[in-house]
Amino acid sequence: MAVVDYNAPQSVQEAVALLSGSDIKTKVMAGGTDLIIQSKSQAVEPLRVVDLKHIAEMMSYSLDDGGLSLGPCMCCAEFTALHDVEMLYPGLVEAAYLIGSTQVQGRASIGGNLCNSSPAADTIPALIAIGAKCLIVGAGGERTVAVEDFVTGVGRNCMQPGELLQRILVARPAPGSRDAYLRFIPRTEMDIAVAGAGVSVTLDSQGVCTAARIAIGAVAQTALLVASAADALVGTKLDEASVAKAAAVASAAASPITDRRGTIEFRRHIVGVLVKRATLIAKERAQASL
Repeated sequence: MAVVDYNAPQSVQEAVALLSGSDIKTKVMAGGTDLIIQSKSQAVEPLRVVDLKHIAEMMSYSLDDGGLSLGPCMCCAEFTALHDVEMLYPGLVEAAYLIGSTQVQGRASIGGNLCNSSPAADTIPALIAIGAKCLIVGAGGERTVAVEDFVTGVGRNCMQPGELLQRILVARPAPGSRDAYLRFIPRTEMDIAVAGAGVSVTLDSQGVCTAARIAIGAVAQTALLVASAADALVGTKLDEASVAKAAAVASAAASPITDRRGTIEFRRHIVGVLVKRATLIAKERAQASL
């Protein structure tokens, strides 16, 4: 794919105008780690690239009483060094840290990982588990979409031509709430998930779970929010039986494929194991936050 037009807008409005007014195929560059690979493997055709990393708003973050507002183009190396964010959303930071090598971390971003919309993306189930939302902007204005509704298929999402992801929004965790993310890969690093699980739990002062969210990745065409698995945790003290039930429900909700990296049966089993382990980690973190 030949890049015939490279643009580095300085504002969101300028970026939207470029996306809306293009008469050739246009791709947004949030980090470029996926875009570069994809452009080399596809047929030669004219391509306009709109690089968002020159827009200060897209590279920034804020954390206040309302929660986290994250620019989707902040690189993972910078994001994972934000200790104030890690204290509140440790699972999301864990997921971001797993994207690629040290070199890739300097370019890759959570927004790029989300918009690339791979079923095996690490940050998507982590974002779903903490109830993150996408602020999308286009020529027609702004709209907000929950992350679990953002991805619509393999490599596809709900954004229309001319739209871009402006911010990722996450409410501040309630007291006694924390999250965790785990994945399984056949190698020790630099691989994509065979299965992944993000879990968020909220505990009251007695240690009873009052709310939970469980998301699984790499075991369906999109990351899945498994509400029925989370329901198995609510009202319990996250004892062995309730956690095992949540894991079993998550495994049953998976609809993976068999390929050279794992069978259907293995992926269903391992995603349940990951849900169980991530739940116990989130529980321990939630207890420590009370």
